[in-house]
Amino acid sequence: MTMSDILETYAPITLEEMSGIRLMNRTDTKFVATLSQLERLLVMARDSYRVQTIGRSRLADYYTMYFDTPSCDMYRAHLCGRLNRQKLRIRSYVGSDLNFLEVKTKNNHGRTRKVRMPLRGFDPTAPRYDIRFTGKNCAPEGSLDFLHGALRYAADSLVPKIENSFRRITLVNKQKTERLTIDLDLCFHSLVTDHRVDLRHVVIIELKRDSLAFSPIVDMLRTLRIKPMGFSKYCMGMAMTDDTLRQNRFKPRKRRVFRLNAAPVPQPSAAPRHAHATPSNDI
Repeated sequence: MTMSDILETYAPITLEEMSGIRLMNRTDTKFVATLSQLERLLVMARDSYRVQTIGRSRLADYYTMYFDTPSCDMYRAHLCGRLNRQKLRIRSYVGSDLNFLEVKTKNNHGRTRKVRMPLRGFDPTAPRYDIRFTGKNCAPEGSLDFLHGALRYAADSLVPKIENSFRRITLVNKQKTERLTIDLDLCFHSLVTDHRVDLRHVVIIELKRDSLAFSPIVDMLRTLRIKPMGFSKYCMGMAMTDDTLRQNRFKPRKRRVFRLNAAPVPQPSAAPRHAHATPSNDI
């Protein structure tokens, strides 16, 4: 049974229903697994979860471009474990032709807040790498005022550093107390070194749930020996594509991910890339 076959056995959930899910006392946990483990997990979870469906599509294409200072101050803040840190990115929902400039802030209490503005005229299928926030004639419309209010870094110091693409499956438990995002076909491209890393044999799972509610997926993950592991797409992508960066804190995770990526892959593995992505409230 292929990935698409398994997803077809799930009951669907619409975007309208998804918008009504509010996890007020939320906790987020990430896991890294292989495609083989994912297929087993999806079979185990199909009676307890529904899959986000847009039209007939149950997978969605995403594109992201991250910015940082020339000396990678945002990356270094994460490397040093600072809680009061930020990231700046363009996030594109490819099939829906929706693009956003986003600032993510993690405060001293470990809480993450995301703010964003629509980005007009950006094409993730042929992205521009010359985007700069140096003046109204160069910066995307409205971005300077947005960054002035949301970002602690000088906007004119920021340059594109890395891009990634992936496909996402979104599951919701039938009690609507948790959301599970599953990212696969993850690829990184450094805009500094031009190095590319393809993690198509690895999946990144993120569980967002009401911490007071029972989670059926936790026991399933434990049964499959899929353990929690932090995975920032920006930081891990940077560490994997640029060996000149300091990365001691990330090396054990980097080795583990590369080891999982070399694991045997079931055939056939994934559905065709005809997904239509749509914005979510993920942070």
